[in-house]
Amino acid sequence: MALQLQALLLIGLAIASLVSAASAISGTATFYTVYVPSACNGFQNDGVMIAAASDSLWDNGAACGRKYRVRCASGTNQGVANPCRGGAVTVKIVDRCPPPACRGTIDLSREAFSAIADPNEGKINIEFTQ
Repeated sequence: MALQLQALLLIGLAIASLVSAASAISGTATFYTVYVPSACNGFQNDGVMIAAASDSLWDNGAACGRKYRVRCASGTNQGVANPCRGGAVTVKIVDRCPPPACRGTIDLSREAFSAIADPNEGKINIEFTQ
């Protein structure tokens, strides 16, 4: 009985991880280095695991405070052979990244970008979830 329960638990966890992976959104990420003032919080210090949302995520400011889990999927051929470092980072949206300056879906802080990819790549393909 205990073995059957463990098997069911493992199957449930596997299904949950597949559903999570299936709901990830593809996009691109760049990074920035000047964090204040921000469109959401002015000169408030929000730390360094932050990001700016492109217009596709901005939602007229409703994106302020949303958290996204971001994973590097691949490079965009900017010159680094294997830019992804593995793992993921959770960032909080504190700013807007307006066009034409915004070159990605999410503009990560340099620290957040560096946690998942080599900054020398400049722009990466990502998968992210809210």
